[in-house]
Amino acid sequence: MAKKETTKKVEAKAEAVASKQKTFTGVVVSDKMKDTIVVKIGNYKKHPKYHKFLSSDKKFKAHDAGNTCKIGDTVTIAECAPMSKDKHFVVVK
Repeated sequence: MAKKETTKKVEAKAEAVASKQKTFTGVVVSDKMKDTIVVKIGNYKKHPKYHKFLSSDKKFKAHDAGNTCKIGDTVTIAECAPMSKDKHFVVVK
């Protein structure tokens, strides 16, 4: 029973946080940790001087209560208070 309540609280927190904080959409590249996923965010922009298009990727750790996301899923993550040294995002959807 406590687990269901905790999951609901985390989901409510994620929705409230998503409206105020930065959000990113990316692909899940790892789900091997407990309640944590690694999301790869791609960025594609033009170089200001050389006008060449460059792509860059960055990986973020995000809290996934209940381990619902699998590798290859497209997810939206939102910024939140730090949960650990590297993890300061929650999965919104």
